[in-house]
Amino acid sequence: MSTAVRTKTMTLIQAITDGLDTMLAERKEVVLMGEDIGKNGGVFRATDGLQEKYGEERVMDTPLSEAGFVGAGIGMAVNGFLPIIEIQFLGFIYPAYEQIMTHATRLRMRTMGHYTVPMVIRAPYGAGVRAPEIHCDSTEAIFTHMPGIKVVCPSSPYDAKGLLIAAIEDPDPVLFLEPMRTYRSAREEVPEGKYTIEIGKGKKRLEGDDVTVISWGAMMPIALKAAEDMKAEGVQCEVIDLRTLFPIDRDIIAESVQKTGRTVIVHEAHATGGIGNDVLAIINDTSFLYQKAPAERVTGFDAPVPYFGFEDHYLPNEKRIKHAIRKVMMF
Repeated sequence: MSTAVRTKTMTLIQAITDGLDTMLAERKEVVLMGEDIGKNGGVFRATDGLQEKYGEERVMDTPLSEAGFVGAGIGMAVNGFLPIIEIQFLGFIYPAYEQIMTHATRLRMRTMGHYTVPMVIRAPYGAGVRAPEIHCDSTEAIFTHMPGIKVVCPSSPYDAKGLLIAAIEDPDPVLFLEPMRTYRSAREEVPEGKYTIEIGKGKKRLEGDDVTVISWGAMMPIALKAAEDMKAEGVQCEVIDLRTLFPIDRDIIAESVQKTGRTVIVHEAHATGGIGNDVLAIINDTSFLYQKAPAERVTGFDAPVPYFGFEDHYLPNEKRIKHAIRKVMMF
């Protein structure tokens, strides 16, 4: 006789907190490190109450030195711990670039598999929250170009918890990107206790036969809204949530694109060098002869994220996405 899984309605940030709590309780090797994550519970309160529950030796406030505590996390991971590092904003990760690129991603190869770095780096990312300069970057492509680290980006509470637990249990380093724009914008039923979602697998969010819309993270709700709006024009969009940016799920892209023959890719990062280009390469490699129109990209611009007054203009929106869908339909 099967037992129904108990669930609780959560926001994305609550699901992340629940995932951290679940793994701190299950694995004594799990430790949390970051700026202001202890007594203050983190800048977004993702770790609220966890230091009080598990103690200062497992939920540690660090100095303001990303290179320092990411480097310390690498050393701890090599020596049997499962460190989870919080970077307050993705734009603050740059001082730790050398530690990640030179050490975290290479230790498995450098030691011929004798050592791995089972470390998770959590980083809120993206614009749309009226934050200052450096706080709103979407530079995930920098890290997808580092063989040896996985890059995960959930768009929903359910996926956030399941992917976070999978990342913590992964033997290699994982950059876990959190779309802060949607931290508290929606709620979803999330299972209590432990469950995982396989890293490297995308998800079909909406079925359709006319156009494939591919996105992830904070752009997913906007892409879904645009796709729903296009039904009034008789266009049925299939919406794919990549969920993992490296390794990308090539199969789900090829299957959908070969069915529809038309593609729109949506991401808020810069157009040049963005992950949308990798998606285009996958389409070219697997599905070129199925195409009915050139693929369209709806992205941020090749400029730093602007200040508040121009932020909405910088970000992809429903109007731009629908224009791209119409363009591939009319080709």
